[in-house]
Amino acid sequence: MLMLSPSLLLFSTTLVAGTLIATSSSSWFVAWLGLELNLLSFIPLVSSSYNTFSSEAALKYFLVQALGSATLLASVTMLLMFTDPPKILILGSLILKMGAAPLHFWLPPVMQGMSWPNCFVLMTVQKIAPIVLMSYVLCPYTSPILVGASVSSAVMGGLGGLNQTLLRKLMAYSSINHLSWMLAALSCSSSLWVHYILTYTVISLSLVILFNYNQVFHIKHFASFSSSQFNKTMVFLSLFSLGGLPPFLGFLPKMTVVKDLASQGFLLWAFILMMSALITLFYYVRISLTALTLASPKTASDLAHVSHKPASAALINLIPLFFPLMMLVPF
Repeated sequence: MLMLSPSLLLFSTTLVAGTLIATSSSSWFVAWLGLELNLLSFIPLVSSSYNTFSSEAALKYFLVQALGSATLLASVTMLLMFTDPPKILILGSLILKMGAAPLHFWLPPVMQGMSWPNCFVLMTVQKIAPIVLMSYVLCPYTSPILVGASVSSAVMGGLGGLNQTLLRKLMAYSSINHLSWMLAALSCSSSLWVHYILTYTVISLSLVILFNYNQVFHIKHFASFSSSQFNKTMVFLSLFSLGGLPPFLGFLPKMTVVKDLASQGFLLWAFILMMSALITLFYYVRISLTALTLASPKTASDLAHVSHKPASAALINLIPLFFPLMMLVPF
């Protein structure tokens, strides 16, 4: 079975180990080593004989990450002679590795060639190490770069998904937009960023499980998505939660980020993030309405094989409805 193959278990373990090494290291060289281990573990996971575009996606991902790693390694050696200028290069290399705008050009085409589980890893796990390393070089000299990356990611993530009908590219632009919120959360506090990425991971997982189970890659595929209205409703809830619409789970971290930005005086920054979230909600609504309204004729055998188990994972987005006191918890 593919899910229990030794190669999958090996590379998944080393991928997580690379992330842990990079985030817990006390030197930049060991952090670079962890990033390389993470990269070389993810490349075999991307390459799949079941997808003709996976080799192209793996090559693109390798070239971009190799450029970011080379820039990072060259920058940290310059820290022996200079103080602040190398931090700008380090920040730029990490922005490239995580796929934040304006260095986001590689993320949508790479995700288009991947399977849904690999897309989930790229949207969540692969962002952890670069963002944690970015927190080490934040200072008054580099903070404007962080603000610029966050604002440009919000704008590009919102506008880039408007004309997309391919779901993996659309989720890539959605990931870029959420990255802008993560960078804003990082500027406020590290605990807020951890809360945001954990919530984003849970919501993305509930959505990716549905898409992968039904093998949905294009908006028109929703016509044969499933005979069950329950499954379609769960897509509806997951997308609205991903967009941060109250009272779903995705609203909690965004509310906290906006509150912290406003308390620190970054009103324009918070306004841009909220406007970009409205744009992403627009194309989430378009997907949801398509899923709910399109239908194709189903035979009795199709109706007999409808499963609600994958869609049940999306019920986690309703946690604030079942536990309304969570809205009062200061994250």
